[in-house]
Amino acid sequence: MKVVDFLKQKRVTLAQHPFEFKDWLSPSIRDYWIEFLSKANNSQLATWVKEQKIASTGESIAQPAPVQLHPEAEKIQAELTATLGEEIHVGDWLVVDQSRINSFAAVTEDHQWIHTDQERAANESPFKTTIAHGFLTLSLLSVLTDSVNPENTKFPSAKMTVNYGLNQVRFPYPVKEGNRVRARTKIQSVTPIKRGLEIVQEISVEIEGCRRPGCVAESVIRLYF
Repeated sequence: MKVVDFLKQKRVTLAQHPFEFKDWLSPSIRDYWIEFLSKANNSQLATWVKEQKIASTGESIAQPAPVQLHPEAEKIQAELTATLGEEIHVGDWLVVDQSRINSFAAVTEDHQWIHTDQERAANESPFKTTIAHGFLTLSLLSVLTDSVNPENTKFPSAKMTVNYGLNQVRFPYPVKEGNRVRARTKIQSVTPIKRGLEIVQEISVEIEGCRRPGCVAESVIRLYF
């Protein structure tokens, strides 16, 4: 059979029995492939291609209706937009002692010796002491950014503040037992949403006396009015 005939036959077979490329992949690689396609479909290039396709066919491009913001939301948006990229908050120092680490270990059932066994850590750990769980450091972001202080709320005019998630998180350096930490916050973006605002903050957890931070995260919160 000639190569050309073989390829034609395969094309007909594939047309009759459609499949997706991801079905050939292992589960771990499949997740990366799906994430890649999602990012590609949402990229500026993909948007431009879709617009060009619509323009070539003469179809009209539907414009989304503008979000009507509450007056207090407009005020906050203006204030925060004026500070984009600037450090807007530096929190108070907080001690991460062994008691706090042990309590977190009990709640999460993560009792790795690097966190809870002080004697073994002193002998075997390169840090010569126990260290806080990375997720403990992450969980402290609310208190470190003064987001849970009922007497000094950051956005008092909002009816509700919701932790919407995290874009990315890194733990550049471990927080050792007894270290003092504090958060430094920058506003990355402020986007109107239905009934409120979505705010992306870059939060860096500073370790006293250490050049590298204990945590760097992009936190996403939503304010509703």
